[in-house]
Amino acid sequence: MAIMCCFQLNPNREMTVEDFKAWLRQFEMDNDGRVSHEELKEAIQSLRVWFPWWKARQVMKVADTNHNGQIEGVEEIEKLVNYAQQHLHMKIHRSHVLHEVTS
Repeated sequence: MAIMCCFQLNPNREMTVEDFKAWLRQFEMDNDGRVSHEELKEAIQSLRVWFPWWKARQVMKVADTNHNGQIEGVEEIEKLVNYAQQHLHMKIHRSHVLHEVTS
């Protein structure tokens, strides 16, 4: 059994991109460094917003540019961060350079 570090997120709290990625890693079920639709749905659901399944689907449409069902790589993570800021009203500062989710 894996032990997960708890990263409490208050969506109104300001955070860095690194904080956002650390929060996302909590929901990685298979630890492959990529974010699937199901993992994204769980993350969005933890924000206690309405229709997390629909919002996860919308994020995948925007961020999954290679259409492989996973959000991975700098470009796709950047799109995920932008979506979270614009549509989930999360305050994410870009004080760090974007890296892979696993970095």
